[in-house]
Amino acid sequence: MGRMEKMEGRNEINFGNATILALGKAFPHQLVMQEFLVDGYFKNTNCDDPELKQRLTRLCKTTTVKTRYVVMSEEILKKYPELAVEGLPTVKQRLDICNAAVTEMAIEASQSCIKKWGRPISDITHVVYVSSSEARLPGGDLYLAKGLGLSPETKRVMLYFAGCSGGVAGLRVAKDIAENNPGSRVLLATSETTIIGFKPPSVDRPYDLVGVALFGDGAGAMIIGSNPIRDIERPLFELHTAIQHFLPDTEKIIDGRLTEEGISFKLERELPQIIEDNIEDFCDKLISISGINDREYNKLFWAVHPGGPAILNRLEKKLDLSPEKLSASRRALADYGNASSNTIVYVLEYMLEEKKDITDWGLILAFGPGITFEGILTKNLITV
Repeated sequence: MGRMEKMEGRNEINFGNATILALGKAFPHQLVMQEFLVDGYFKNTNCDDPELKQRLTRLCKTTTVKTRYVVMSEEILKKYPELAVEGLPTVKQRLDICNAAVTEMAIEASQSCIKKWGRPISDITHVVYVSSSEARLPGGDLYLAKGLGLSPETKRVMLYFAGCSGGVAGLRVAKDIAENNPGSRVLLATSETTIIGFKPPSVDRPYDLVGVALFGDGAGAMIIGSNPIRDIERPLFELHTAIQHFLPDTEKIIDGRLTEEGISFKLERELPQIIEDNIEDFCDKLISISGINDREYNKLFWAVHPGGPAILNRLEKKLDLSPEKLSASRRALADYGNASSNTIVYVLEYMLEEKKDITDWGLILAFGPGITFEGILTKNLITV
């Protein structure tokens, strides 16, 4: 019997370790069906290049995304037609839209989360705010706190431009705060919109079409705290151990730059291969404190940020996971697309729906710019 199995049993909380106490999410009103995306995108950007249109059509099928929510709308393009024109300086207009949109979604997701949590909003002591879709001073953390009516004494932390690993990075930071401030309750909020990087199709930027076919908008929220109050708080997961690792000399693999035309992203083709080559060592390091055999991955549950189907497929193959182990990640990708830092919240919510399939212990994982790996060894506290 491995050491992990000898540790406290299922649903028994290790007091002192941080726990996820509630989850919440929010989305913009615009729902995009993947089957209609290509025609709408080319119409809105006044492009009629048949080769690019065919390429995007293929990408929309391979991403496995079915639906997504987006802030972008015909009304926004009518007000800001320059967003669909190549080469115009539009960063001010984009930030005006994004700053307001991410705040609104973050407030809505946080309110949903706090309602599920069941304690007064005045009991929140800290805020961790994550976004790669805004830039301003003061930052979105302050506007979130103000919008929720939090106390001016609430301690705030911002994580900007962490990309797809931002949600798990924020969870790691919230865990540290909760465990080092007895009695604290941390609100983690993530909020993203693709308007910051929306561009018309171009033969000079074929990689942009991957983002058009894959990324979505939305917000997520969690409440994190140690020593949950019996009969009031209902802990979902215990956050046992968190680690971060970056791969040297891979900083250009996920490349994003803020320009006068908004953010330009470039994802290199070798990203899934790099993750496959390094994921096993990372996971082994994370669970090494447990005593579980390195090859017993199917005894764990897997909450993996769905960066794309290629990443999930390679991870599944490399670790020889049963297909159902990544079902929550694949459902989140199909329903919401890759919503950057938010997506891990949607994955965890789907895991709660599939709770009969959750084993006692598991990993929360995400991969972002750096290339950065984020991982948290997690204990299931859900009563089946």
